[in-house]
Amino acid sequence: MAEDEDDDRYRAPALDKGLDILELLAGVDGGLTQAEIAKKLDRSPNEFYRMLDRLVRRGYVTRLDGDRYSLTLKLFGLAQLHAPVRRLVSYATPLMRELAETSQQSNQLVVFDRGSAVVIAQQEAPDYWGISIRVGAHVSLFDTGSGHVLLAFRSPEERRMMISEHLRSAHKPPQSPDFFARLDQIRQRGYEMMASMQTAGVFNLSAPVLGSDGRAIAVLSIPYITLINAPRAPDITRTIELLLAAAEKLSQLAGAAAKQATD
Repeated sequence: MAEDEDDDRYRAPALDKGLDILELLAGVDGGLTQAEIAKKLDRSPNEFYRMLDRLVRRGYVTRLDGDRYSLTLKLFGLAQLHAPVRRLVSYATPLMRELAETSQQSNQLVVFDRGSAVVIAQQEAPDYWGISIRVGAHVSLFDTGSGHVLLAFRSPEERRMMISEHLRSAHKPPQSPDFFARLDQIRQRGYEMMASMQTAGVFNLSAPVLGSDGRAIAVLSIPYITLINAPRAPDITRTIELLLAAAEKLSQLAGAAAKQATD
């Protein structure tokens, strides 16, 4: 049997059509209408109606302004759950342990996954008192330092998609212009510092773990508490310095690993 005949035998036209749409949308900004998708793929618009409907319902594609379709971050989220996350945790673990020792505070590593900020690693404080969040916990994009940093270090279009996915799962109202102005300030400053909206007396300190393109691939966060019985513990200013240094080291390790994987 000829190779092209063998390829035809195992064709899956519906799957090919869906993959064609995903690959097309991955390469455009602002989305495309159904007619534009059909034109670029040289097909009839009617061929794509049901496929687009399924991709929207499964969360791989979202509708913008009623008639435009854009890729969501669901594929990115699925990839985050695989080997890259395990590698990131393995690089982060010794740095997180060192950060806990030097800061006398617990810390967490958080990534974006299908509409939520998800804790993928946790390091306890070295003493008997600290704030911890269980691995696997889903936290809000809107009222946590980790969520703010994940949004701040993404493009406006990516922010919009991330928020759209979050709203579908959390049913919260859209954010105000002040919220987006705050994200821009966080990006300029390089980190977030905010009073916890869940626990009194705690300050969320969050710094980005950046990819080579400047986007946040993860966030390193410290739920900072003032340690009255540990006078030599770093104050909040010094703790921020330690957090930023650890996040930068992790960014470098992750970037070097990604470069090695592509060489």
